[in-house]
Amino acid sequence: MANLVLQNDKSMPKIDGSIKDKVCEFFDKLRADDTAPGLHIEPLRGAVDARIRTGRVDLNYRAVMFRVDDRFGEPTYIYLGTWKHDVANRIAENATLRVNPINGVLEGIVSLLDGRPNKPDVPRQFGRSGAQPVIGYLANAGYTLYELTERLGLGVGLAAEVLDAPDQDALFAVAQSIDLAWQQNAILELAVGRSIDDIRELLGFAEPQAALDDNEQILTALAHPASRMQFTFVDDNDELRRVIEGGDFSAWRTFLHPSQRRFVEQDHRGTFRLSGGAGTGKTIVALHRARHLARRDPDARIVLTTFNKTLAQGLRDSLLALDPAITLAEKPGERGIYVTGIDRLAAACLRTATDPGHAFRTVFGDDTPPRRGQTVGPEVGWAEAISSAEHNLDLRLAQPAFLTTEYVNVVLGNLVSTQAEYLKVPRAGRGVRLGRSQRIAVWQLITQFRRLGRMADRLNFPEVLALAAVDLRQRAESTGEYIADHVIVDEAQDLHATHWTLLRALAAEGPNDLFIAEDSHQRIYGQPVVLSRLGINIRGGRSGKLTHNYRTTAQNLHFAVNILEGTNYHDLEDGEESTVGYTSARWGPDPSLVRCESPLDELQAIADQLTTWITQDGISPGDIAVLARGARDRDVTVRSLRERGVPAEVLDDSIPEAGQVPVLTMHRSKGLEFRCVVLAGIDKEHVPSRPSVHNVPAEEREEAERRERSLLYVAASRARDQLVVTWSGQVSELLAESSGPRSRSTER
Repeated sequence: MANLVLQNDKSMPKIDGSIKDKVCEFFDKLRADDTAPGLHIEPLRGAVDARIRTGRVDLNYRAVMFRVDDRFGEPTYIYLGTWKHDVANRIAENATLRVNPINGVLEGIVSLLDGRPNKPDVPRQFGRSGAQPVIGYLANAGYTLYELTERLGLGVGLAAEVLDAPDQDALFAVAQSIDLAWQQNAILELAVGRSIDDIRELLGFAEPQAALDDNEQILTALAHPASRMQFTFVDDNDELRRVIEGGDFSAWRTFLHPSQRRFVEQDHRGTFRLSGGAGTGKTIVALHRARHLARRDPDARIVLTTFNKTLAQGLRDSLLALDPAITLAEKPGERGIYVTGIDRLAAACLRTATDPGHAFRTVFGDDTPPRRGQTVGPEVGWAEAISSAEHNLDLRLAQPAFLTTEYVNVVLGNLVSTQAEYLKVPRAGRGVRLGRSQRIAVWQLITQFRRLGRMADRLNFPEVLALAAVDLRQRAESTGEYIADHVIVDEAQDLHATHWTLLRALAAEGPNDLFIAEDSHQRIYGQPVVLSRLGINIRGGRSGKLTHNYRTTAQNLHFAVNILEGTNYHDLEDGEESTVGYTSARWGPDPSLVRCESPLDELQAIADQLTTWITQDGISPGDIAVLARGARDRDVTVRSLRERGVPAEVLDDSIPEAGQVPVLTMHRSKGLEFRCVVLAGIDKEHVPSRPSVHNVPAEEREEAERRERSLLYVAASRARDQLVVTWSGQVSELLAESSGPRSRSTER
């Protein structure tokens, strides 16, 4: 039986739809018996590389492949693509396969692809004038031709071109023109100042083993982390068919960056935290991690969870796209992968509570009987409690937002059930200091809030989380058993204290117990937490970071990251979080900043832009989105677009209809991406949101402003290709700070 390897080359043409089934049939037969006469697997006389083969897909099309035999004669075919007969032969004549002698990475080099010659390995001139030499950006930083060729493995011509680039933008442009994945990534890392040693370690470089012959070196190099960005074994026909029919050989489910693969496959002695900016692939790693653990132990009980049910459904759908044969558990505690939002996870755990009475007494006090009523949001009931209770709490603190956060993070997070306990409990991380009298006043309101909850037979989501966590701990203490072996958490930056107490109670502390994916720059809900204060230890090197953006163009990434400038962010261990080193290999137009004279003029500008994308550029309405700060502005925008003949609909919890432009709030856009995005209403009146910033105590205003900045960053980073920002009146202070030289403004 022959082995099959696919090559991911960004310049490889997609397979013609009329022959996809024939290509799949060809490879089914090839993997079963490559000597079958109908395949016509033939060498090409006069080819540069003797390993090249072509095979008959039908009378008009041929597949181009390299054949590499191991020492036992078992063949491995490395597939380059399928073309019409004459083109396939021209490509095959000059294609070569080699192992880079410096770094051990496998390189498939096609000198003629679809009639287009590859860029030769000669340096490009970057606008030099006269005879005076220009010292390039990297050369000026101390990098040398020797380092780039003899330590990284770049060809002399490409290395000279890289050194000749006058600035960072020119380096990004060089990277964009490169077909070999490892070269592109190495140049991007050089552009952000990464050292040669760090790049070698990041990409897993190692010299090939001289004792092996050429074929053995090639087969060994296929396992190289950097080779696996471009080459991957396909070990079942279903996977092959999905890749071919999908028409995307750079699909995330097949090819991973070495840093991503390392985080997927590494074993950890305990909890591990993976951070990274928007679009760097944290969710992809989490999905592959879940599949990796499930494949390694089919009996493992794995929980894959995230902030809300909408994001969880996206995880479930993506997991099935990654592996349709994956075993999904129907409830926590079953073998397989249980995918759900974390609040639903808590509810599912509480439904199976072994001793609910103990949980209720622990959370609410000794005289509290169990109840199972309506589950509500965390702020429901506070307004009534404030208005009905006798208290002397400062009016600036007698607000639902402050009391909700205090109740969740301090009271429920520490299982405080009495006033005496509340007077003593540390309030680390809370911006507002409370004296004894103020604490007593807060407790009076908490007591009233809980009494009203009992009377209405309701629990809020954080209370359910706390109850479920207590019951799980009780079960583990009495039986030594936990309901999960591994827990994987996505979008972890938005979780609060009771979320973390539940997560910690799901699995025993030990190897590969919790895997946490988060980006503190995207925290748009709640207050920051420090995991070590909640019994979760990730210190001692158990953390990693992704910096390479796969979604957003370099121009859009620059714009989004600039929104964060001037503000300090901290991660889940209270360490300073930075955007240094974030890169993108994708190139596109600068974001357009469109200043309008009035709100009506702005609505017309949005309609005009959407019409241009749809009618002139041929972009599907579903690949476009309009993001607004709040629900009211979202609804006004939808009505306006419909009045102007643009097909648009509100995207809330429902799935958007085909042929409609989704219009949604910035909060709802979390976890989504679109080809083109309009950020609407980015003016001083709407962004930052005045109620969100001013309806909190002065001590917490800085954190509220930080959340608003993060929200705009999240919204701006949803755009893959084109970003347009509109406003009328005075521009938002957040946008004014971020609109660097790569953005342009248009008056209307």
